Amino acid sequence: MLIRNFIFWLSTKKSVTSRIARRGMQYGFARRFVAGETLAEALAASQQLAREDGRRVSLNHLGENVHTEAEARRACESYLEMTRQLEAAGLDGNISIKLTQLGLDIRPSFCLELTREIAAAARALGRTIEIDMEGSAYTEATLEIFEQTRRDHDNVGLAVQAYLYRTERDLERLRPLRPKLRLVKGAYREPKTVAFQKKGDMDANYRRLLDKLLDGGFFPAIATHDPAMLDYARAQLQARGFTPDRYEFQMIYGVRRDLQAELRRQNHPLRIYVPFGTDWCPYFMRRLSERPANCWFVLRNLLAESLRGRNTTRPS
Repeated sequence: MLIRNFIFWLSTKKSVTSRIARRGMQYGFARRFVAGETLAEALAASQQLAREDGRRVSLNHLGENVHTEAEARRACESYLEMTRQLEAAGLDGNISIKLTQLGLDIRPSFCLELTREIAAAARALGRTIEIDMEGSAYTEATLEIFEQTRRDHDNVGLAVQAYLYRTERDLERLRPLRPKLRLVKGAYREPKTVAFQKKGDMDANYRRLLDKLLDGGFFPAIATHDPAMLDYARAQLQARGFTPDRYEFQMIYGVRRDLQAELRRQNHPLRIYVPFGTDWCPYFMRRLSERPANCWFVLRNLLAESLRGRNTTRPS
């Protein structure tokens, strides 16, 4: 938790994030977790994942909290184009959308309008979409927009966060819709008034929520990189006789690639969250905060960059 808080603190320092943003793609370390800055790069990465062992993908155009309707409409068009390009490429994929990128801060009714437009376009192509869950300040509004969209479009899923106290009640609220729900631990910094702070408590709640998803008529998307949680999930799926068409695992591009390969060797359906875009730094910092190994990976690359710079400027 101390390391995670430190990374979140760093993410508020413009001098740090600017340096990472300038150097991350140039020196390659950002590409561990971000497929690239363009849709073409994301599609190429997705095709590679599909070729390796048949992994599904979920494309995400990084960006949050737009300030104008014009920005939100541009984000909407990007999502529509992502869906069209997935279809053209013949990839087994969907898109993940963020509501603050579609104008949630501007006007919820406007955000709902754009969300419905994306859902309808995806459904016309036989594709699904998933709505990301953002910080807890947006949870209620996100649920309301999801519910309104889902009633008209059955191709819409939602992410829910295990570290929030409210999520267990939210599952009961969503049960009548029988939706696809992506269960994640949660990657935002939340206060103890709304979220579990200790890993043990978060893990216990993740297991409790997973049991409810498996027993409650949902389509569970089990999103975790924790080996213990994966073992628990696999045991519960087997005990309940789940067939591969009734669930999937989800993991993030570049994270625990060993576990990704293991799941596919065991013939579990696996979808990889593939982020791309120029506004990748906030997402990247959240990935760093989740595991100390991620931090050391970046620090090693920054150190290597520094040493290269010294070697090129040293007199011969």
